[in-house]
Amino acid sequence: MFSSLFSSPYFALFVIIAIGFMVGKIKVKGVSLDVSAVIFIALLFGHFGVTIPAALSDFGMVLFIFTIGIQAGPGFVDSFKSKGKTLVILSLIIVFSATLVAILLQNIFNFSASETTGLLTGSLTSTPGLATARELTGDNTAVAYGMAYPFGVIGVILFVKLLPKMLKIDISKIEKESEKNIGDKFPKIYRGVYKITNSNIFEVSIIDLRIRTMTGAVIAGVKHGDKFEVPTPQTVLQEGDLIKAVGSEEALEKIKLFLGEEVKYEINKSENNNYERSTGLVTNKELVNKSLSSLNIQQNFGCTITRIHRSSVDLAPAPELTLKFGDKLTIVGSQENMNLLLKLLGNDKKQLSDTDFFPIALGIILGVLFGKLSINFGNDFSFSFGLTGGILLVALLLSARGRTGKIIWTMSTSANHLLRQLGLLLFLAGVGTSAGATVVESFMNDGISMFVSGIIITLVPMILATLAAKYILKIDPLDLFGVITGGMTSTPGLAAADSMTSSSAPSIAYATVYPVAMVFLILCVQLIAILS
Repeated sequence: MFSSLFSSPYFALFVIIAIGFMVGKIKVKGVSLDVSAVIFIALLFGHFGVTIPAALSDFGMVLFIFTIGIQAGPGFVDSFKSKGKTLVILSLIIVFSATLVAILLQNIFNFSASETTGLLTGSLTSTPGLATARELTGDNTAVAYGMAYPFGVIGVILFVKLLPKMLKIDISKIEKESEKNIGDKFPKIYRGVYKITNSNIFEVSIIDLRIRTMTGAVIAGVKHGDKFEVPTPQTVLQEGDLIKAVGSEEALEKIKLFLGEEVKYEINKSENNNYERSTGLVTNKELVNKSLSSLNIQQNFGCTITRIHRSSVDLAPAPELTLKFGDKLTIVGSQENMNLLLKLLGNDKKQLSDTDFFPIALGIILGVLFGKLSINFGNDFSFSFGLTGGILLVALLLSARGRTGKIIWTMSTSANHLLRQLGLLLFLAGVGTSAGATVVESFMNDGISMFVSGIIITLVPMILATLAAKYILKIDPLDLFGVITGGMTSTPGLAAADSMTSSSAPSIAYATVYPVAMVFLILCVQLIAILS
């Protein structure tokens, strides 16, 4: 009965996932495998003949990589600008050290070119690298690849899982420090009320005072006499006026010096007939990537944007800030004018929660096509990004762009998480059963030398990268997770890192270095083939 049940790949798939989740919750000295335990259960099932169709595994990999790219795209550009050089150097250390170790072992054990390139690409779990190696050195590459691949998968997962213990770091503490750094970059927004006592600004308009430029704060309301109203650039300030301002703590300190004393004051309903406060969602695709200054909201609607909430961060409404799909805007103005502005923004919660599959399908199609492009350098060197690299690069670029015409290259956080988890589980189950089917046979037939060589090629680059990151480059441990898994071109490794932290730093670092590592690995494979 059980044999017939496990002959159904769908039954076997969900049994593997269920057991994997149970095993993943087990902690040994504070370390657990989490979702990456699925691959170990899959290896065991694969050894006993259970198979998951390759199409399901590939489908899972496509979903996982695409959603990672979509999530990391906006941060990828900033990351590459700010620390891309350091992360790329670290990834090159991984690829080049792995290549040198493979060449050294080739000379020690007299491996052929096909065996050496197979061990190198298997240790770094690179399918595009394997494709290049097979084309240049023959089918024997696949045997060596199969020998090195299981530990290439398992080794990176275990290394990443044990890395916090080895470095003696507390991930939760690092996450808090990372949140503080984000807070320094995007300071918390506060409100305050100030009484105008500075005689230098009596009878001067807001536009002439250049308050936004001088202080960084936004004037949300002005009380003249007994009326509280939404200001315009032409509003003239008078002695004793009350000003409601919104901005960072530093901005409000500046505006206090600029205007006068801070007072405690609450707006009464009887004096704010023309002053309402509300929030609106950007769901109008026409507004995506447009700057606040281009919308000229104060002039066109008589309203003021006081803050923008994006991805759990409050942003000050700088004129050059561009809107993104799903931004939540805090608005002050008259009810009539505000309704017109909300209509422009879209403010459709249902549209925000719905998942538009057309951009997902189109993005994956473009990624597959891009991955098939082959770039030739003469007769000897050529490479293509392959399925994984093509989809990741396209997803990164599309997400960073945000919008093309009426197509929005984004999805809600919940939709992204669901699709990423689904893709990851399919991928881990497929990879595990495939590797489990041959690992014991390959070890028995081809001897210890290849298996041990694969272990060495997998471990040495990660150890060197960790030492360089800690003692020379001084990079953040969360970035290190992403660089190691990206440099090793290990999607399961990224899954392990992703399960250890709620921060997106590992995914962004992975996306930053993965394309570079993949290209240089392919070039190193071609170099070994030429020199052998």
